[in-house]
Amino acid sequence: MSFTVYPAIDVRAGKVVRLRQGDYADETRYGDDPLAFALRYADAGATWLHLVDLDAARAGGYTLQPLLREIRRQTGLQVQTGGGVRSEADVAALLAAGAARVVVGSLAVTAPETVMGWLATFGSERITVALDTRQDETGAWRLPVHGWTQVASDTLDALLARYADAGLVHLLCTDIARDGMLAGPSIALYRPLCQRYPGVRVQASGGVRDAADVAAARAAGCAGVVLGKALLDGRLSLAEVLAC
Repeated sequence: MSFTVYPAIDVRAGKVVRLRQGDYADETRYGDDPLAFALRYADAGATWLHLVDLDAARAGGYTLQPLLREIRRQTGLQVQTGGGVRSEADVAALLAAGAARVVVGSLAVTAPETVMGWLATFGSERITVALDTRQDETGAWRLPVHGWTQVASDTLDALLARYADAGLVHLLCTDIARDGMLAGPSIALYRPLCQRYPGVRVQASGGVRDAADVAAARAAGCAGVVLGKALLDGRLSLAEVLAC
């Protein structure tokens, strides 16, 4: 199975930032030119980019269409992008602006039937479902929503089973406890998911520190990995990871 490395650019108020465990009050800024980061990643050999509109993720109304178009025009990178995707029109607009895949997060948990309909409307290759999860005291993987302040009734496994039946191909799965923490990827989460849903291409997200972590995610069955903080902090060389 092919394996894809997705360097990530999270944009807030026009700046490249990272949030620690999704906390908007715990932000690190890395620069004010997202396009420059995309160009750098393309030069290093990346073929895909993960682009997130953090302002839209909280307030709705995706704002990065001009940046998306420039990234496509100047780098040739394929882009999966999201933030604030609330309607079929939002999905269509991002695809029209050049997105290869549209990432749907909160709505994938709160309105799964709607998102499953989009898989049929746009095709499974054009949608990435993003599920953020946290393990509870019983060992079950739960699905916090609304800024991780509420928990959905479905478990990750129960919801993913429904999506798999609906033809889901691309899943971005983040262990909240590891997001932005540089604690290593959650292999205990990904290995059973990949075994249980072999038709779903799982993207590991959260905690990756080095090339060994990327290799571990691949060995666990993941089809890709999203690289954020480790790249931005200079702990990880994208060129070296891609060479491996």
